[in-house]
Formats: sequence, structure tokens, C-alpha cells
Amino acid sequence: MSRAAEVYEELKTGIRLGDLPPGYQAPEPELAKKYGVSRSTIREALVRLEGEGFIELIPRRGARVLPLAVEDLEEIYQILSFIEPNIARVLAQRNPSAEDLAPLEKAVVDMEEALATGDLAAWAQADDEFHMTLLKLLDNGRLQRFLSELLDQAHRARMVTLRMRELPAQSTQEQRQILEAIKSGDGTESFRVFSAHRERASLELVEILRKTGIRQF
Repeated sequence: MSRAAEVYEELKTGIRLGDLPPGYQAPEPELAKKYGVSRSTIREALVRLEGEGFIELIPRRGARVLPLAVEDLEEIYQILSFIEPNIARVLAQRNPSAEDLAPLEKAVVDMEEALATGDLAAWAQADDEFHMTLLKLLDNGRLQRFLSELLDQAHRARMVTLRMRELPAQSTQEQRQILEAIKSGDGTESFRVFSAHRERASLELVEILRKTGIRQF
């Protein structure tokens, strides 16, 4: 991985986790110094982030982290609700081996263990791994690049609302059910459970944001 790619990942992680909040702004020289890289390297990383909708580059003022609106989140979840259940259906129909599904199994186990200890940060990380792993298992590079950006944006909302909701026991149970349906090769059940999970979870998250008056995050 090039240094520009490393800085890109560091910056994106900061945005996803809320360490670089919406509206955060810094000139490029300041960012280059902070991350210990050249101006050209930080520029390369920032241009990539701008292309994915995380920041905007403002002439002579540097980079600003763009906020997401609740309406943006609703659109993102609508797309995910269309695509992810179909990914699960296709994977189930392929009858993947236990070895193939081992990373997905680990993500679910990590969620269950984090839930048991009340470690919400670890749970959110494992939940993210579940969705990213499912996408990788499909082995479609174009779709992976497209959906990864949406999942990154959805993760921002998840981190904002993580401690405003009840413990995510239902989400964990539903993702266990998705995994078991894929294991059994049942494409119809995989699609059904995942669709219900996405619809319920997205409605819950958007409702929390609206009730708390959070319009952007």
C-alpha cells in the first residue's frame, strides 16, 4: 500500500468513527504535517476522499468534512436494502464451504461476544465486518467498490446513534439468522431475513435521528 493510500485510510477511518466530525476543516499543509507526508501525497488522498463524497476541497482553505443529512441516509439504506439481500441470496445458492464462510462466522461471533459484554464499539466494528465480508465473498470488484462507499457512510450514522438505542440484540440475532440461511443454501430465506433486517434497522436508525433532532452528522 502506498503512503497516499495509507493516509486515505487513516482519514476515512477518522471520518467514519467521528474523530473528524462534519464541518472539520484544515488546510492541506496542516494535514500534510499532521500525517507526516508531502503535499502531493496528502493531495492524492484528499482527492480520493472528495471523489467518494467524504470531503470537499476548498481553494486556499483546504479540506472540509462533509456532513450527511438524514435524507442522504434514507437514500443509502434504500440502495443497500435492494442490493444486500440479493448478495446473500446469490451466496446461499452457491453453497459456500465452511472455510469460505469462516470470516462471516467470526464477524457474527464477535458481535455476539461484544453484545454479551456491552462493548458497543466492538459490536459496531464486528457489524461492519459482517457487511464488508458479505460483499467480498461475492467477488465482484465493481459492486464492492460501489457498496463500500455506501457502507462507510452508513457506518457514520451507526456510530452517532450507537449509544442512543437499546443494545443491538435483535440486529445480532438477525445477522446470525442470515448466516445460518446462507450456510444451509437457502437463497429465498437468506433474501427474506436480510430484507426484513435492513428495513427494520434503517427505520429504527432514521427514527432515532429524527427524534433527537439530528439533521446532519
